[in-house]
Amino acid sequence: MNTPTDTKTRIPELLKRDQSAILQDWARQQRIEGTRGEKVPEAEWREQSRALLEAIAAAAQSGRIDDVTGSEWNAVRDMLSEVAQTRAKAGFTQSQTARFVFSLKQTLFPLLQREFQSDLKSLTEETWAASTLIDNLGLLTTEAYLKAREAVVTRQQQELLELSTPVVKLWDGIVAVPLIGTLDSQRTQIVMESLLQQVVDTGASIAIIDITGVPTVDTLVAQHLLKTVAAARLMGTDCIISGIRPQIAATIVHLGVDLGSVITKATLADAFRLALRRLGLGVRPLPANSPAKEGSPVKEGHGTDSNS
Repeated sequence: MNTPTDTKTRIPELLKRDQSAILQDWARQQRIEGTRGEKVPEAEWREQSRALLEAIAAAAQSGRIDDVTGSEWNAVRDMLSEVAQTRAKAGFTQSQTARFVFSLKQTLFPLLQREFQSDLKSLTEETWAASTLIDNLGLLTTEAYLKAREAVVTRQQQELLELSTPVVKLWDGIVAVPLIGTLDSQRTQIVMESLLQQVVDTGASIAIIDITGVPTVDTLVAQHLLKTVAAARLMGTDCIISGIRPQIAATIVHLGVDLGSVITKATLADAFRLALRRLGLGVRPLPANSPAKEGSPVKEGHGTDSNS
């Protein structure tokens, strides 16, 4: 537990009186400790240091430098939060960000020693007060950094989820969603939103949900799939679930999940053939003596492969 700081401390006075010298030496300490790295332009970190030092000096005039939770420290807290956020996004480590504040000790302590060299009691009290102040500001910076990093990680996870759930247009009126990995509630929501948006954009009447890359299917995963199918149907799109391997089929039967209302196929190719047939299309093989060309599905009844 911190000892309450004497409200008669002279630190506010020194911060205001020697602000220019403190700022200059603080900049030197930051260079020595490498707290700014090469990712922050010099003009930017100098301005951050100047603004923060001014805000600390102004807040310290209240006389309560041992408690930085008061309203007079709002500007300081906001600045520290902004510094932490920009440095977290720039790739600074937690230690580098915290040392930006803690390096101020290397500047203040020698100043206090010169100011109170003939008064050991005052030197001890003022050093304790300065240490308490900077420690509290350093903790605020660390907390802000952790929140900023958490926000960055959350955003990156969201972006990865969106990238790992593409909706592919296979043909006019046919889209496919190849799923890979675990399917949970959050990802199901992304799948549903992406699929419905693609249905709106393309006017697709058939959607294929391929679960070949889904390692296991339990009751929860099956329910997620059914919800996605139901949402697509409300948009006027029929769904086909492909990638039903023997193990998954056995698991679904064992769990008693009713997929009777959903069309399923063993492979994506089988599902695509069925989707083409539903659109009145089929696949016609090229004659053996014909050069390889890019083929197109043709209307059934016009030389269509009977196995399509």
